[in-house]
Parts: sequence; C-alpha cells; structure tokens
Amino acid sequence: MAEHKFILASASPRRKTLLEKAGHNFRIVVSSIDESLFSTDSVTSIEHTKQLALAKAKDVAKRYPSELVMGADTVVDFNGKIIGKPRDAGHAEKITRMLFSEPHDVITGVALVRVCDGTEIVEAATTKVFPKQLTEKQILDHIQNGKWQGKAGAYGIQETGDEFVERINGSFTNVIGLPMELVEEMLATAISC
Repeated sequence: MAEHKFILASASPRRKTLLEKAGHNFRIVVSSIDESLFSTDSVTSIEHTKQLALAKAKDVAKRYPSELVMGADTVVDFNGKIIGKPRDAGHAEKITRMLFSEPHDVITGVALVRVCDGTEIVEAATTKVFPKQLTEKQILDHIQNGKWQGKAGAYGIQETGDEFVERINGSFTNVIGLPMELVEEMLATAISC
C-alpha cells in the first residue's frame, strides 16, 4: 500500500477531486467538528474560515500525530456578511437572489497541522466573483434541480459557471472549494519543515 503524503480532513467531493487531479497522494479522515459552534460575530470572513480550517485539521491531527493533516473551510462573503451552506430550498433561493445581484467574495481557509513536529500553517484565499443577472426561470430551475445542496453560497461554479458567472478575479479552484495554487505552496513549506 502506498504511503499517504497527507490526510484530508474533509468529506467534500470537490476537494477530493481537485487534489486527485493535481496528483496528490492522500487519504480522507473526516473531522468531527460542529461548524455551527463557531460564531461569525466579531470576526471577519477570512478569520472565520481560518479558524474552522484549523479546528478541522487539529481535530484529525490529534488522532494521527505523526501525519500531516489538511483542513479547509469555504464561505461566501457578501458585503461583509458570511454566507454559508443553505438550510433548505427557500434559504437557497434567498441566497441565490442576493448573491447574483452584485459581486461577492469566495473565501477558503486552509490549514496544515502535524502534531509531532509542531507544524501549523494557516492561510486563506479570496476570489471575487462577478455574477451574471439571472432570469426568474434560471433561479427557479437552479432551486428545483437541487445542485445548491451542500455548497457555500448555494452554487457550484464547476456546474453553473458560464450560465451564472460573468468573470472572476482570483483562483478558479478556490470557488470550487480549494485554492490549489495556495495549497501547493503550503504543502511545499510543510513538507520541507
């Protein structure tokens, strides 16, 4: 069996796919962190994502102290307000109408933790998304097809990109759920520690 380069503390299929496409050798151990316990009051969106990413990585790292663990968290920031994953279809519709009215930021916090040597690297990437104005039919179709489920901001750029997004400023993979350019830099630093 091949040795794992790191552990991904996430159940996100999008993060798994991005890392696989980049050729990384990793395994998945899902964190047991309850995200709802982390208040968004008096913290910026960047601070919030970094706190959650670090908590997820530390949660798994304490069980595997000699292995490098990656945690990540993605939110959408709309005029300073954190927009997470929608609770239900009604909430998804409200989020979609709001986000596709003006530009918003997608922010992903990434943390690398290895207990045995004290490695702890926490960074965040921000991508500005410039949305297209959606028609009423596009909004209703999006809610009915259910592709908003489990996604921060109620959409996935990999599924709706050309239809929903005019352009982005920053990392495309960040909007999917993991800023691969930043991840590569962080992994190079952690491995050389």
